[in-house]
Amino acid sequence: MAYKINDDCTACGACADECAVEAISEKDGKYFIDPEKCIDCGLCAGVCPVEAPQSE
Repeated sequence: MAYKINDDCTACGACADECAVEAISEKDGKYFIDPEKCIDCGLCAGVCPVEAPQSE
């Protein structure tokens, strides 16, 4: 299952920089993970300071 970024996100961008498949994008100050691109590797969750990316 793909990861999803919850409301704890502080929009630091660490997850987007870490994503190996560029599945994370920013819009209007919020980050989103494209479930079609996400390969469920967990790299984003590993670098997030507030644990906002969560496996669905």
